[in-house]
Amino acid sequence: MSQGKRRKTKSASTARKTASASPKKKPEATPRKPKPETKRVKKKPEARPRPDEPEVTPVPAKPEVTPVPDKPEMPDEPTFTLLVPTLNEIVGMKAIMPLIDPSWVDQILVVDGNSTDGTAEWARDQGYDVYVQKRKGIRHAYIEALPLIKGDITITFSPDGNSIAELIPPLCAKMREGYDMVIVSRYLDDAKSEDDDLVTGFGNWLFNRAINRLHGGNYTDCMVMYRAWRTSVFTELGLHREDAYAPEGWWGTVLGCEPLLSVRAAKAGLRIAEIPGDEPPRIGGERKLQIVRWGGAYMSQVFRELYFWR
Repeated sequence: MSQGKRRKTKSASTARKTASASPKKKPEATPRKPKPETKRVKKKPEARPRPDEPEVTPVPAKPEVTPVPDKPEMPDEPTFTLLVPTLNEIVGMKAIMPLIDPSWVDQILVVDGNSTDGTAEWARDQGYDVYVQKRKGIRHAYIEALPLIKGDITITFSPDGNSIAELIPPLCAKMREGYDMVIVSRYLDDAKSEDDDLVTGFGNWLFNRAINRLHGGNYTDCMVMYRAWRTSVFTELGLHREDAYAPEGWWGTVLGCEPLLSVRAAKAGLRIAEIPGDEPPRIGGERKLQIVRWGGAYMSQVFRELYFWR
């Protein structure tokens, strides 16, 4: 073989070795597409069959609250009833009642507690309205007579001489000024009581202090019968209800209405006034005051009212 051919053969062999020694290029990998995320949906458990349930009745809407009516307005010319409780007061009735001019009031109503001295019969003969009460006690006289009272205003009057008849016109005039209650006070200004003794005088002072301090009153005489009040006040203050007089059972007695009327009128913020008026001594009849029982029951009532009624 010639030298030229050997060189060519050698060059070709060398080229093949070089080509075989160099690494082969791998084809570029195609990027994989990301798989879309799949959310796992939780299967709701199949509802189990429930026993039959009773139909729910819809709750009815609450009825509208009826507003409490305002206090009745007093007429420009109110009418007056003179309420006269009696029990064997024939002597006082004959002395005092002729002093009352019937034109001062629109009705005179005598409520008798089954007198045995002819009081009721005499009152009928004079032309007065007379009612004989069924239950004993002065408060029952008021309660039972209430449906018979015709006046817008009631004046409670004692016919035994303690109440001065001539004070009826000024009492009516004061009520016409728009008050809910006007009291003829035995202790206002120069007025005095000729029927008081040491015990009753101290008791009246004590009750005035207690009611004024505990219930916001401004009384000089919270116990006296002689006073005028709007007739509707009696029921507005619940004085016709038996539960208002629970202390009676504690002391074994029957009370009057005036101390409780004073307490509740003060608590309710009624318009209250007083005019001065003396209390003359009793004329005839028997004094019916029960000092211990009434004193204890009335004071129990005063303290009970701290938490009872409003």
